Amino acid sequence: MPESSVVVRPEPIGSGSYSASSRLQAAGLRGAIALFEQAARTVPLPAAPYPIVLADYGASTGHNSLLPVRAAIAALRGRTRPEHSILVAHTDLPDNDFTAMFRTLAEDPDSYLSSDAATYASAVGRSFYAQILPSNSVHLGWSAWAVQWLSRVPSTIPDHIQVAYSADDAVRSAYARQAANDWHEFIAFRGRELSPGGRLVVMTMAVDEHGEFGYRPLLAALTDGLAELVAGGVIGADELARMVIPTVGRQAADFMAPFAPSGRFERLEIEHLEVFDAEDRYWDQYRVDKDAAAFGARWAEFLRASVFPTMATALDGHRDVTAFADRLEREVAVRLAAAPEQMQIPLAHLVLFKRPKSQ
Repeated sequence: MPESSVVVRPEPIGSGSYSASSRLQAAGLRGAIALFEQAARTVPLPAAPYPIVLADYGASTGHNSLLPVRAAIAALRGRTRPEHSILVAHTDLPDNDFTAMFRTLAEDPDSYLSSDAATYASAVGRSFYAQILPSNSVHLGWSAWAVQWLSRVPSTIPDHIQVAYSADDAVRSAYARQAANDWHEFIAFRGRELSPGGRLVVMTMAVDEHGEFGYRPLLAALTDGLAELVAGGVIGADELARMVIPTVGRQAADFMAPFAPSGRFERLEIEHLEVFDAEDRYWDQYRVDKDAAAFGARWAEFLRASVFPTMATALDGHRDVTAFADRLEREVAVRLAAAPEQMQIPLAHLVLFKRPKSQ
């Protein structure tokens, strides 16, 4: 990808579905929901008839939003009359499948719309690396598995598909600068959008205290599978060279950097920050059923749903994208099934608080 490339998360390929990746992305969700519920119990609320505004930053098809938003609404209802309106603004990139998102909200049994008649859903198709909602309008914010995606691709990665495992110092530095800038922008604009006393809960990919990004067996299976596709003539070496997974993990110090030295940025403060290793649910299932093929298939399906669409943007125009995804999914699944291994999944939970002017 050229240096100016903008990150795009296209539609699922063939049988792939973003809800497939949601099953893995539920890792760490319970703790984040608890933080979100606590925030809902404490943020200042507007008097009726002004609505309570809840923003979901990086909604995708809505599956990862259902349980946390529903839990937050239940907590809010412990403080409000049932007719007090709640507006949920789901945001994502303009090419996001908002039709699928609204279908999820309308049809999924876990949808908050089925449990609260005075809650209303809306959508904003714009990058959250800019301001996308009015200043001082958001009382409660949520973002899960979203801010690890860079706003742009700084460069190709000559020796890997994921920068965390590149040995090229210049490339690693370029991605680190982009990650720092993106986090700075994300925080700056949320600081403007949150109302005084508002809170934002973030769950995202992280790097542990030893600098470990995680997912080593998965990425090894992916790179070996891609090499097999090149050797078999399924894709060209030039296409592989353009493929990048433009996600980053951040260390605790990276999350805190915009707040130095005062501990405050755009009137935001970090109220809670935790970096931890999340549960590998596919490994837990394998330990029970010893089904190596299922273990490999689950992880391969996760890759297909979450990163294959972005990788496929590097393919030449004449390629059959579905055939590429089918073949690569099989290659990854076979390799993981041959030697099942637990994945390290470093994640971060953050709660950001907007200090009122009087404090």
